[in-house]
Amino acid sequence: MNMNESILFLVGTAVFVWISRHSLLKPLSHGFYRFIAWECMLVLALLNFPMRTFETIILRQATSWMLIMASLILAVHAVSLLSSRGRPNEDRSDPELLSFEKTSTLVTTGAYRYIRHPMYAALLFLAWGAFLKDISLLSIALVVVASIAIFFAALREEAECREYFGAPYVEYLKRSKRFIPFLF
Repeated sequence: MNMNESILFLVGTAVFVWISRHSLLKPLSHGFYRFIAWECMLVLALLNFPMRTFETIILRQATSWMLIMASLILAVHAVSLLSSRGRPNEDRSDPELLSFEKTSTLVTTGAYRYIRHPMYAALLFLAWGAFLKDISLLSIALVVVASIAIFFAALREEAECREYFGAPYVEYLKRSKRFIPFLF
């Protein structure tokens, strides 16, 4: 990494630490694993985006950009649904939850009708899109660690939601997939 990339890494890490400060104190929360994924994705982006980002369109680069665009669209859609239909409020006292995660109503419409974790699916798309920009042993390791961390974040969030929402969430688990509609 050059000096600019190092500065971006430190600034990005500081932002992620600030956002995740409560989760980092609770290593079994979904936010702890999300922080690990964010850090891996930050390094992936810093390593891979300066390289081949705008090279001649080839299948790998086109796939990369499609994953990145899908990630952005899915993330905006998911946050919008959580904010409008989830009715976030401060009654949920879990300090490791971000404000839009403090939902009081189970959201099962839009992307949530088919997958339980559109935000994590968006992170997976972003990680794999960044990975495809420039494949190396380091980027393979980073995308694998990010994917595992996202998977564990989803598992922890499911446990947290089962505890908060109870039986309706258990029913929702039966009719939805984790990341990919109809598959997984």
